[in-house]
Amino acid sequence: MDFAELVKRNRSYRRFDQSRKVSDEELLMMIEAARMTPSSRNIQPVRYILCNDESTNMKIFPNLAWAGYLTDWDGPEEGERPAAYIIQLYDRTYQGNFTFDAGVTAQTILLQAAECGLGGCIIASAKRENLARILDIDTSAYEIAYVIAIGKPAEKVVLEEMKDNNYKYWRDTEGTHHVPKREISQLIVKKI
Repeated sequence: MDFAELVKRNRSYRRFDQSRKVSDEELLMMIEAARMTPSSRNIQPVRYILCNDESTNMKIFPNLAWAGYLTDWDGPEEGERPAAYIIQLYDRTYQGNFTFDAGVTAQTILLQAAECGLGGCIIASAKRENLARILDIDTSAYEIAYVIAIGKPAEKVVLEEMKDNNYKYWRDTEGTHHVPKREISQLIVKKI
């Protein structure tokens, strides 16, 4: 698969085939890919908790918000939930703003997931205190950055041209998830 196709396949999936497990090896492949990414000042401050344990996943799930624009949807039903989570942590040993590092590594994780026939969603809206307690995270040493849900996608996601600056994603009556994208001419301020 060429890179452009891989990028298009890498969507924010929110419904999964929960019966398709994510192996330890697949999770490690994702972290190995993330390990190779650029890092601010090469500090590499992002750490990870990997979880593909069903009982722990059940505890993580209610602490996540799934789709802000889908106000009538509380998230995936049982059977459509992620088979794994990767929790990104900032190592508090290092001082600075490391959102760049978390973003680059999260995208790389999802690209590797797509290469494995999986998908995911980067979740910023989470009950971090609850998650820290559930996952026994030492909050004096680590801060939760994002939670990345991973699984086999069980929904169709369609990219379409944005109209009238309406950037909000939506679902049609068949459950297809529509994601408006700006035209390239709207993204380029100038070419010199």
